[in-house]
Amino acid sequence: MFKEFKEFALKGNLIDTAIAFVMGAAFGKVVTAFVEKMFAPVVGLILGGVNLAEKKWVLRAAEEGGRPEVAIAWGEFITASIDFLVVAFVMFMVIKAMNAAKRKEVEAAPAPPAGPSDVELLAEIRDLLKKG
Repeated sequence: MFKEFKEFALKGNLIDTAIAFVMGAAFGKVVTAFVEKMFAPVVGLILGGVNLAEKKWVLRAAEEGGRPEVAIAWGEFITASIDFLVVAFVMFMVIKAMNAAKRKEVEAAPAPPAGPSDVELLAEIRDLLKKG
């Protein structure tokens, strides 16, 4: 059983998937930092000093008795949506580049040498039978 698990765990596909998962998580952090620390401030400046992360609709204000605020944080939703769009666009571009590279490999592969057609083979057989 250990041998089977070892074969499964060390398969190339599983290791490739694990590496892709770790890289994806790191890429997600980079995109989030980009959106929150670089993109959102520029958008906020354009919109007159608005901080998207703080934007919300308060449904019920917090009270001193300890009752928490109830709010819809639409600014965080917009920021997360921008994160998603950036990640989706980058993934689209990566997959598009990979597909283009694969197409070039297929196009660059040499065609197998053309052999004689059926008609030519039959003609050769006919000629050999006439001689024989």
